[in-house]
Amino acid sequence: MDILFLTIPIALVLALIFLGVFISSVLKGQFEDLDTPAHRILLEEKSIKGKTNESEQP
Repeated sequence: MDILFLTIPIALVLALIFLGVFISSVLKGQFEDLDTPAHRILLEEKSIKGKTNESEQP
């Protein structure tokens, strides 16, 4: 029974920490656009003038 007095408060503190981190990330906009990064890998990049790739260098 004594172990419950230790584990329940620890679990509640951890839950509050995770809830705080989740709310913080939602307020900062971390979860607003989840689809674009997945589709961006399928699109070709437009070449930028003046930018060279390592394979093009002598």
